[in-house]
Amino acid sequence: MDDLTLVRDHTIYSCVTGSRAFGLATEASDTDRRGVFLAPTPLFWRFEKPPTHVEGPREEEFSWELERFCELALRANPNVLECLHSPLVDRLTPVGEELVSLRDAFLSRRAHTTFSRYAVSQHRKLLADVRLHGAPRWKHAMHLLRLLLSCRDLLRTGRLDIDATPYRDRLLAVKRGELSWEEVDAWMTRLTEESESALTSTTLPAGPDLPRITDFLHRTRRASAL
Repeated sequence: MDDLTLVRDHTIYSCVTGSRAFGLATEASDTDRRGVFLAPTPLFWRFEKPPTHVEGPREEEFSWELERFCELALRANPNVLECLHSPLVDRLTPVGEELVSLRDAFLSRRAHTTFSRYAVSQHRKLLADVRLHGAPRWKHAMHLLRLLLSCRDLLRTGRLDIDATPYRDRLLAVKRGELSWEEVDAWMTRLTEESESALTSTTLPAGPDLPRITDFLHRTRRASAL
């Protein structure tokens, strides 16, 4: 069974992510697709294991095998967590429905660490652009701000809401380069401080609900074997 067949025939969940899911799409926006496939259990009984991820078959499409997806979500990987919370779902099987029903089980204070680390690395790249070119890549600056907003609100509410529509006008102004770097950088600093403050009173648990996720994965693998 080739990799693309796994995606075509065994996808349990797929969605549109990126600007279209965040409420930040414009006419020029791409359609980014992400998905989760369940490799049949007998494929793991071979020396050559199924892939952990597959690109395609459509442009801008990327899928994870269920176990890899859960591993990344348990680590609070921002891209994976946001995938589970997309409002634009393309495909959903019964197993996919159960995965989505467990999305809050993946949420924990670990999100602050992973989101913050990613934000720091992206901020360094923006600063390098400013030093070299006098300005950052504004699209990247917009998406970093959106991530920081999402992290802050997750810590404040205990829920991951990827809808950036309330901030759409100002974020798109950043993308168009209509704000100065000093204004944008100050906004990023303020959001980082607000996230750190929210962490002290968040209702999120210290870690994800590993027993629930493990039970789900074991039952799903067992059912596939049968």
